[in-house]
Amino acid sequence: MLDIADELSRWAGQGRPFAVATVVEVEGSAPRQLGAALAVDGAGTAIGSVSGGCVEGAVYELCRQVLDDGRAVRERFGYHPEDAFAVGLTCGGALDVLVTRVHGGVVPEGLAAAAEGRPVALARISDGPPGLLGRALLVRADGSFEGSLGAGPGADRAAADEARALLDAGRTGSAVIGEDGGRCGRPLTLFVESRVPAPRMIVFGAIDFATALVRVGRFLGYRVTVCDARPVFATPARFPDADEIVVEWPHRYLAATEVDARTVLCVLTHDPKFDVPLLALALQLPVAYVGAMGSRRTHRDRTRRLREAGVSETELSRLRSPIGLDLGARTPEETALSIAAEIVADRHGGSGVPLSAAAHPAVHPPPRASVPSSAGPPPG
Repeated sequence: MLDIADELSRWAGQGRPFAVATVVEVEGSAPRQLGAALAVDGAGTAIGSVSGGCVEGAVYELCRQVLDDGRAVRERFGYHPEDAFAVGLTCGGALDVLVTRVHGGVVPEGLAAAAEGRPVALARISDGPPGLLGRALLVRADGSFEGSLGAGPGADRAAADEARALLDAGRTGSAVIGEDGGRCGRPLTLFVESRVPAPRMIVFGAIDFATALVRVGRFLGYRVTVCDARPVFATPARFPDADEIVVEWPHRYLAATEVDARTVLCVLTHDPKFDVPLLALALQLPVAYVGAMGSRRTHRDRTRRLREAGVSETELSRLRSPIGLDLGARTPEETALSIAAEIVADRHGGSGVPLSAAAHPAVHPPPRASVPSSAGPPPG
């Protein structure tokens, strides 16, 4: 639901009641990820998608039903080869949608926070007693929460802990708690959607390849910074799509700026006086990805210099160099595509091989394991 928070927040601000269907479980191949949503208002206006078209009509009617009677429902859609008229996914997987009516409560506040870029999580009961289905809790980054799941204060506190763990990790997923807030008693399944500020992509080196990479990074949802020590090249005119342009020695900027486990660092300078101090620092940080541009000869020389600078073999193993997947790229735009493809593959555990030759499903399901309440951000 938070993936369409901008529009839903506007609907809520106008006092328009609506029903929203959210993908809360995926098995096998499915076209959309956890949290994908379709919303329908009283006039029949629909926004969003839960399946890319396979089951949209049936889910739309479910939303109309829930909007009319106010009773939350959970329904599974799968593939039924024995029934040509059944509604299901042609890709062979299955998905569960939770459909709830939104009119007041804590959900509009959560939508507003997400639309404004503030970190927030919404925990809703996606499986449990019918009277509690869809009940919501809003959880903030500091652990404070509003609303109630209707199962008592113990359940609310336990749900807030689970939701905050997922929010800290920037993840959306499920968690199971006991109805009394412990691990015993009747289980409640929570579906937790988290929204955090956009992850960072920092591009070092204000070259023509960087211009294309900035555009691709923005397209993928990153907040993109370009950093270069040369003011003549690091200019808004050359990088109109960048969120931020910094004129500074790269390693000094990296030492002073904030990064996290979702940050990607792309080093396009391919100059030892910039690369070595920058990469020596970058490979020690808990970031998601570190890639460096250059030929294989440049890579060999760079790794030699990094070893001489004291970089360990374990740290060197994190370096993606030469940067990008082998697409046969020639132009800056093609090179940017190859870099972005490697970042996406690294993030989701993709192999980078053609789907026609891969043994795994063409559509990767999201991980289903929940994060324990004591967990922090995943390692880089």
